[in-house]
Amino acid sequence: MPMSRHPVVAPDEHILTVQEALEPLYMKLEQEAEVQLLEAAVSAGWSADEALDAIDELKKHEVLSMIGRD
Repeated sequence: MPMSRHPVVAPDEHILTVQEALEPLYMKLEQEAEVQLLEAAVSAGWSADEALDAIDELKKHEVLSMIGRD
């Protein structure tokens, strides 16, 4: 019985990169987390604007810590 050969595709020839494949899920999870943070802040008495400003500051802090500028 002859063995059928499947072409081997190099990683750089994939139709989608790993980042492209994971990005929609990452964005969905990030949005869900932001909604939960916003709801928690508002239920604690913050205004929506204050909560969004705080979330933006958290994101900025995270980016800066990732590049070593914290």
